[in-house]
Amino acid sequence: MEALIPVINKLQDVFNTVGADIIQLPQIVVVGTQSSGKSSVLESLVGRDILPRGTGIVTRRPLILQLVHIDSDDRRKTSEENESKKNGRLYRGIDGEEWGKFLHTKNKIYTDFEEIRQEIEAETERISGNNKGISDDPIHLKIFSPHVVNLTLVDLPGITKVPVGDQPKDIELQIRDLIFKYISNPNSIILAVTAANTDMATSEALKVAREVDIDGRRTLAVVTKLDLMDAGTDAMDVLMGRVIPVKLGIIGVVNRSQLDINQKKLVADAIRDEYAFLQKKYPSLANRNGTKYLARTLNRLLMHHIRDCLPELKTRINVLAAQYQSLLNSYGEPVDDKSATLLQLITKFAAEYCHTIEGTAKYIETAELCGGARICYIFHETFGRTLESVDPLGGLTTIDVLTAIRNATGPRPALFVPEVSFELLVKRQVKRLEEPSLRCVELVHEEMQRIIQHCSNYSTQELLRFPKLHDAIVEVVTSLLRKRLPVTNEMVHNLVAIELAYINTKHPDFADACGLMNNNIEEQRRNRMRDLPAAVPRDKSLKGPGGQSLSPTEPVTLEGEATKAAAGSSQGIPVSEQTDGGTGNWRGMLNKGEERPAADRAMLQQPLPASPHKGYAVNLLDVPVPVSRKLSAREQRDCEVIERLIKSYFLIVRKNIQDSVPKAVMHFLVNHVKDCLQSELVGQLYKTGLLDDLLTESEDMAQRRHEAADMLKALQKASQVIAEIRETHMW
Repeated sequence: MEALIPVINKLQDVFNTVGADIIQLPQIVVVGTQSSGKSSVLESLVGRDILPRGTGIVTRRPLILQLVHIDSDDRRKTSEENESKKNGRLYRGIDGEEWGKFLHTKNKIYTDFEEIRQEIEAETERISGNNKGISDDPIHLKIFSPHVVNLTLVDLPGITKVPVGDQPKDIELQIRDLIFKYISNPNSIILAVTAANTDMATSEALKVAREVDIDGRRTLAVVTKLDLMDAGTDAMDVLMGRVIPVKLGIIGVVNRSQLDINQKKLVADAIRDEYAFLQKKYPSLANRNGTKYLARTLNRLLMHHIRDCLPELKTRINVLAAQYQSLLNSYGEPVDDKSATLLQLITKFAAEYCHTIEGTAKYIETAELCGGARICYIFHETFGRTLESVDPLGGLTTIDVLTAIRNATGPRPALFVPEVSFELLVKRQVKRLEEPSLRCVELVHEEMQRIIQHCSNYSTQELLRFPKLHDAIVEVVTSLLRKRLPVTNEMVHNLVAIELAYINTKHPDFADACGLMNNNIEEQRRNRMRDLPAAVPRDKSLKGPGGQSLSPTEPVTLEGEATKAAAGSSQGIPVSEQTDGGTGNWRGMLNKGEERPAADRAMLQQPLPASPHKGYAVNLLDVPVPVSRKLSAREQRDCEVIERLIKSYFLIVRKNIQDSVPKAVMHFLVNHVKDCLQSELVGQLYKTGLLDDLLTESEDMAQRRHEAADMLKALQKASQVIAEIRETHMW
């Protein structure tokens, strides 16, 4: 058990060499207000005057004090080793039985403890200045002596409330933050120092200790200045734990007064006087109080604490060692063969880029879609939903359709709905598919660009070593993508242009849709015939010219003839055709008109204004078609036919575009970049004249590699130290 504290000292030395505090080692943290006697307690444990003295704030930097117990054999051995050194510039052997060493002075040995005190003052002012300010940069001091027990203590600035002199206004907050930095370490033991001539209930040391150690399992209280209590009072209740109980105990000590210090009273003499005072004032508690009992108690508590902490420390060290090994690997080894290294990095980047697209990359993104998965999402979700949201008749009003029909007929009234009007309108709607198709190309191009950054961050961390090579690779890939973008856009534009070049009304799906539409129109016509009002003579409505009777199943109507013509006419889409007993000519229409009542004929003979509703060629800009008027039955029928045909054909084209655009993007952009990336990078970058420039490391990379290597070495050494303890069955 006794050997556990030197093990912690070894670990502390290991991590001090790399200047890191990533491991929270077991140690005793001394906390108290200014002038509560903290420094006197530490000097009593050391047995020497080593700490600066004065009024106000004296301890302005954390002092990590390691006490190492040695015997006579260890002292002689160390002395012989030091005297055998050829270079006596640092030290010429150890004349005394006690000595000290600072971390910042390397291997320099201090046998004069007054010199140690002066060095602490000088080092404090070097970092903290001379304005009574504080610093969190610790001073590391190791004391070797046969008169001490193995301990690791941390002396912190005393708690203060009001800034004095030119101290910072937030000095209280700075000291509090510094104290919490050390006592928050779960592996630390808190030594809360309180003066006996103050009220224990107002102890600032116990207050801050309880904020981090709520159950009090790692707090030990020390009551100083027992000899300075008011006459007629004692600290019996406090020392017995009746005022404020402390789990680890409360130990009372007697410090040297300022007069004793000024008169150079030895610590050993002060300890003897302390023992006499306790025997006289607190005879029943004398064996459980005093500096010597405090030292033994701290040694025992620290050993048990170390024993409990070592398994967790070992795990923590192993985890950190693995992390730093991985970090060092990412930094890579110094480059020997630049040509091979450059080719290797280029090949690896190209492979990782392709693997990211294919979904076989080593580093799979879990936060968002990336690479090939995102491209798939763009094709089938983003692009697909956008096309489906395009209304086949969007932006097309009934008046637009009617105007197109009339403009396509010229000055003559139409017997059929002109096919030209259908083609004109359907091309206008198909053209609307080009914009979302080009946007799809743009989204895929952006994702291909994002893959570059993904590979740089996650897949090829070696590129971080060579920022110029990284920038060059990004430029080459970006240039390749930029060159393929207009080619892909042109192909997508051509896909839409191909659909616009030839309106295939013989398309099987379109023919099926037309047949279904004709059947629907036929069914609607029959329903209307059945709903004719009773005032219309049935025989008159079913007789042709000359009184010839027609079959009820074949009524002579505009709707019926339009349907028949739609199936067989090659000149257009029929909508108005009057049959006259098989003659079907314009005279029949005139004769039909003569049979009308006189009132109707008189109405027809009245002069009518030029109107597009009667089929005359007019200037629609001068005579706009009124939008609000009600369309005639024939106009509604013509528009309905055209709209249904447009919708049917538009859906066919949209299906083609939704299938062909992703194929074109994959062929002309994605697959082309995958196939040509390796050769493009090699052709642009693998040149002798560029080797030295491209493989120039960043300025801090060598420094970071060196620091990571040192830290890894320290962690491995610490792991060995703990392994040695396990071999000797120390825990």
